[in-house]
Formats: sequence, structure tokens, C-alpha cells
Amino acid sequence: MNKIKTIDEVMEFIKDGQTIMFGGFLAVGTAENIVDAIVKKGVKDLTIICNDTAFVDKGVGKLVANKQVKKVIVSHIGTNPETGRQMNAGEIEVELVPQGTLAERIRAYGAGLGGVLTPTGLGTVVEEGKTIIEVDGKKYLLEKPLKADVAIIKGSKVDKKGNVWYSKTTRNFNPIMAMAADLVIVEAEEIVEVGEIEPENVVTPHILVDYIVKGGER
Repeated sequence: MNKIKTIDEVMEFIKDGQTIMFGGFLAVGTAENIVDAIVKKGVKDLTIICNDTAFVDKGVGKLVANKQVKKVIVSHIGTNPETGRQMNAGEIEVELVPQGTLAERIRAYGAGLGGVLTPTGLGTVVEEGKTIIEVDGKKYLLEKPLKADVAIIKGSKVDKKGNVWYSKTTRNFNPIMAMAADLVIVEAEEIVEVGEIEPENVVTPHILVDYIVKGGER
């Protein structure tokens, strides 16, 4: 199977109302070209799961600014004032999740777990509506797994089978998100032949990747 597609071709998998995970940390390691294509397509009512909402003019912040998002599940929104404005105006729903908890909830789905137990958030608004479980006399919040219809990740080098290597901090949330979605699309800075990435450098194996696009190619 040839996994390599143009950005326009993978846009057929992006639809109104979907839940989409985006790798990245303040847009570092975010598939910017795919984000731009989603903005252009104009799909709406998206739920997006990511570390943050980046900036108004960068990363997933563009989707928020373009009013394409109905809910975000993130660890913070402080760098994007438009997210805060929409939240205060009742135009978008924001679920704030402690960063470590967010990562573990995503990882939990990929690992087939029913959730994770964490003391983080006890006694705060984070615990509202959640189950508290006591283990050996200590209380924990049960945080349920997060999954998505589509995960959009970015790789520094991706071979033609879909094995992915990430450069430095671009790795961030990308690997765990590749395990927590029904469909995984990777935007590659560079597409290489199979075998050009040393096996020990493969972070996301090809079995998790459905489609590959070369950044900037439509």
C-alpha cells in the first residue's frame, strides 16, 4: 500500500464534528501545512486535543481564530488570547487538563487502559464530576482515556512505510497521539527510503501510520 498522499487528498478524511488530536507544543512539532489546509477547507464544530492552543496566527490557534472549533481539551490557553476571549463569550468550550494528566490520558487509550489514577487536581475544580478512588489509604482521581477520530502528527524524517523519527523537542505529544486515534496522518519534513532511518531511531512505527504527506505539497 502506498501511504504517501498529497495534503489535498488527506483532506477528504477531515470532516465537520470530528475529534482531532494535534501534536505540538506551542506549535513546535505541529503539522502547520495540514492545519492551513483544514483552515482552507472550512470544516467546523471540531473538538481538538492538544497541549495548548498555540498562538492566534500559528498552529491550532488558526483553527480557533477561524471559529472552526467548538471545544478544546488542552493544558493551557494562555498564549492565545483569542481562545480566552471565545471561552469568556461562551463561543468555545475549554477543558483544562493538567499537562501530565493530559499526556497520560492519551497514552492510556493507546495502551488499552481503562484510565489512570492521579492525585493531581484533588481538591480543585479538576476533580468536579470525577470518580475518586482510594488505594492504600491515599485518594486519587480516575482520569479516563482520550481518543480521537484523527491524529495529525509531524515527523522530521518519515520513510515510505511510515516509520517516524522526530528531531529534538518536536517529538513532544506526537508519539502518544499516534496511538490514540482511528486514523493517523503524519506530515513529513523529509520523506526517505525504507532503511534510511536506523531501527533504534524509529519512535513511531509504521504500523501506526495510515497516511504520509510531504509538508508544503498539495
